[in-house]
Amino acid sequence: MSAPTKDIQESPEAGFGKRPLGKRLVEANTFWIGLVLLGLVVLFSVIAPDTFPTLFTFQTLFIESSVLLILSVGMTFVIITSGIDLSVGSVLILSGMVGGKTMEALSGGDASKAGWGVIAVGFVVAVVTGTIWGLINGALVALAKLPPLIVTLGTMGAALATAYLLNGGSDLRTVPAALTQTLGYGTSFGIVPNLVIVAIVITVLGAWLLRTTKFGRYTFAVGSNAEGARRVGIGVTAHLLKVYTLTGVLAGIAGFLSLAYYNSTTISGHTTDNLNAIAAVVMGGTSLFGGVGTILGTVIGVFIPAVLRKGFTIIHVQDFWQMFIVSWVLIAAVWFDQRRRRRRNSR
Repeated sequence: MSAPTKDIQESPEAGFGKRPLGKRLVEANTFWIGLVLLGLVVLFSVIAPDTFPTLFTFQTLFIESSVLLILSVGMTFVIITSGIDLSVGSVLILSGMVGGKTMEALSGGDASKAGWGVIAVGFVVAVVTGTIWGLINGALVALAKLPPLIVTLGTMGAALATAYLLNGGSDLRTVPAALTQTLGYGTSFGIVPNLVIVAIVITVLGAWLLRTTKFGRYTFAVGSNAEGARRVGIGVTAHLLKVYTLTGVLAGIAGFLSLAYYNSTTISGHTTDNLNAIAAVVMGGTSLFGGVGTILGTVIGVFIPAVLRKGFTIIHVQDFWQMFIVSWVLIAAVWFDQRRRRRRNSR
């Protein structure tokens, strides 16, 4: 009886190992969305050869995508567990506001000339704020067993309202000049923005955490079959708590980076960050039903709408057309994901 069982357990990996690299590449969802991104870059480079394929365009493209990329890394973990977090944009705003107010308080009301000691305290406070909010989300989802959609919809409004209350309903505008000049607009190696370097480091760490650690394997297991994961000894409740807390930590970091780049909390500019992060993750091939996803796919998913918007802006396509096209790209991505899953399940 033991021999057939062994054959069944070993055959998938053995078969996978024998498949040619080209076939595995073609079957990978990330390969196709990567081609779409490459095609868009080539298309806009041909349409606007003097303005799109320039160092300035790509620098601004990467800088403008950095904050969203950090949010999307956290969102990838949540969606792989078959959850959702609608509060990340508001947590970003709240974290930036609390960090900024702390720096103002330590500087006597105007943080413009604050030094690195004050900036370090502001960063820690911003991250702790995001962490606490993520912990609240996780506790309500994992311990209270409330639907993630409803929980994060409620905490989204609560975080945004708290940010408004802290500064009398307006943006915070005194940010340390040292912070904006170094992290917001500074570059390393001559041309690489420091903001982009931070985003790359966090993305690489996220990919490592998801693909090579027990934490990542548990994330996939919980999203694929939570009851099955529980029966094999995985602490599903504790793991969900950790995943939502991680998302809050990344939202806190993103809030501080946004403060450094925009020199303000820019509350109105972040109200759709949650939807943009979800769209990027889904475009990147992460399934809304859980159990499937990659950080590389999320990176590509962040840049597809970013390239579309940048290209459309350069060739003077109006904003409502940009919104219309990006929305249909998202719908197409979900349709493709469902089609792929049905085909896989029918084998």
